[in-house]
Amino acid sequence: MIRFGPSGCGEEFLEEGYASLLQVPDFIKSKGLNAFEYSFGHGYRMREELARTAGKLFQKNDIKVSIHAPYYINFANPEEEMYQKSEGYLRTGIKFLRYFGNADHLVFHTGSCGKIERKQCIALATKRLEETMDRFEEEKLLEGIWLCPETMGKPLQIGTYKEIVDLCKLNSHLVPTFDFGHINALTQGSLKGKEEYKHILDYAIEILGKDRVNNCHIHFSKIQYGEKGEIRHLNFEDEIYGPDYEPLMEVLADYNLEARVISESAGMQPRDAKIMKDFYDKLKKH
Repeated sequence: MIRFGPSGCGEEFLEEGYASLLQVPDFIKSKGLNAFEYSFGHGYRMREELARTAGKLFQKNDIKVSIHAPYYINFANPEEEMYQKSEGYLRTGIKFLRYFGNADHLVFHTGSCGKIERKQCIALATKRLEETMDRFEEEKLLEGIWLCPETMGKPLQIGTYKEIVDLCKLNSHLVPTFDFGHINALTQGSLKGKEEYKHILDYAIEILGKDRVNNCHIHFSKIQYGEKGEIRHLNFEDEIYGPDYEPLMEVLADYNLEARVISESAGMQPRDAKIMKDFYDKLKKH
């Protein structure tokens, strides 16, 4: 089943009198949504007990949880210490997926090139991620879990859609996070309609197969961009930068993908997630 939800709760959460993580499941359900992404972008600052308690409430409300790992991950950093930390961030993220119980997608940034030539950067990140996944397999950490490298919005970051799909060939528990706002920003507004979205998903299906792509993670928001790619997230009120969600919803409906669609709109994540869900539901009724 395709699911829609926000990354974080946006401005509405506090405006409506909510205050704590334990109130998030009721809030998400009240918006007619059934997915939620919790970001640990700045580190894992949550007690295990709280995650387990919140997880039971998410399960009670039939809300699937995704986790965004810390932004510090960089499998392309040549320093061995940074590699060990990056693997550790994924390992801890998997623990939190288990704590939440109803969580199965761990989103992460693969890394950035810095001063390293891009081909060398990608080769190093690929080697290290493969080694990490092999260790996780040996330790039997991955049952029922998808690790989701994300497409990125700046040229120095690893994360074109082809780079991410190719990384996912390393292990059957890797599936892409397609951030279409990032893709659009990186390519200077290339996502114009259905054909551009189909081209990306068709490539993924050809390389990974329909079953894997069926479990992909999707981030969506409009994003302001410049010559160096992504500048800042916007919401659906923007009429300049795009991309538009309607053609993506049409492709998802045509392909019957059961993806997780997460809104990252600036301040309006739940509202824009519901707009996408309502549009998608109308398509499926016709």
